[in-house]
Amino acid sequence: MIELQHIDKSFLRGTPDENRIFSDFNFTVSDGEFVSVVGSNGSGKTTMLNLICGTYAPDGGKILFDGKEITSMPEHKRASFIGRVFQDPKAGTCSNLSILENMALADNKNKSYGLGIAVNKKRTDYYRSLLEQCNMGLEDRLRTKVGALCGGQRQALALVIANMTQLKLLILDEHTAALDPKSSERIMELTDKFVKQSGITALMVTHNLRFAVTYGTRLVMMHQGSVILDKSGADKENASIDDLLDKFNSISIELGN
Repeated sequence: MIELQHIDKSFLRGTPDENRIFSDFNFTVSDGEFVSVVGSNGSGKTTMLNLICGTYAPDGGKILFDGKEITSMPEHKRASFIGRVFQDPKAGTCSNLSILENMALADNKNKSYGLGIAVNKKRTDYYRSLLEQCNMGLEDRLRTKVGALCGGQRQALALVIANMTQLKLLILDEHTAALDPKSSERIMELTDKFVKQSGITALMVTHNLRFAVTYGTRLVMMHQGSVILDKSGADKENASIDDLLDKFNSISIELGN
C-alpha cells in the first residue's frame, strides 16, 4: 500500500536551528491495515503524515503507493486517493456552506464540473442515510450552515465526507484531540465503524493511549524519527496502556528526565 523508503527530512536545513526529523527512515503500511501511531512530541508522527499526503517533500528517499512512486506528486493529486481528517474540526469542511452543500461538493470530487445545479436533490436521501449513522441528528439539519455545528458534529461530518469517495487511504491526524471526552468517544466509534465497513486502509496518529490500544489492527510507537515499537495480530490485541506507559517512561529515563 504505502512505503516510505530511506526517507531523510530536516527543517531549517543549513542553519544553526536545523532540525533533523528523519534519517534513513523506512515505514510500510499494508493494504487493509488500521494503524494507530503514538509517540512524544517531535517524534515524527505528524511529519510522516505530511510526507505521505504530500504537504512536505522529503529531502531524500522515495514514497511509493501501491508500488507506484509518488514522491514528487503534488498534494492535490494525492487527495484523489488519500483522505485526511484533521485535528481541528474546522478543517476539512466549509463553514459558510450547509451540510447538504458540503456533502454535494464531496459527492462530486474528482468529477468534471459544468454549469448545472450544484446540489442534486435526488441524492438527498442518500446523504441522510449516511448522516443517520452518526446518531447526532445531522440528517435533520441538512440546511444548517456547518459553522453552526459543535466540534463533535463537525468532525463526524468530516468523517462521513471522507468516506463518500473511493479513497484507498484514510489519514486521521489526531482527529479527536480537540473534542470533549464524550464527543471523542463517539468519533472513535464512528471511525472504527466506517473503517470496518469500507475496508479502507487507515493511519491514525493519536495521543490517547486507550484509543491506540483499543482500536486498529496495528500499534506503532515513534521516538526521535524511528519506530521503537510495532505490534500487530495477537501482540496488538494483548497490548495494554501500561505497556505503552512503561515504554514512555523508559524513554524519559534514557533522556535524563
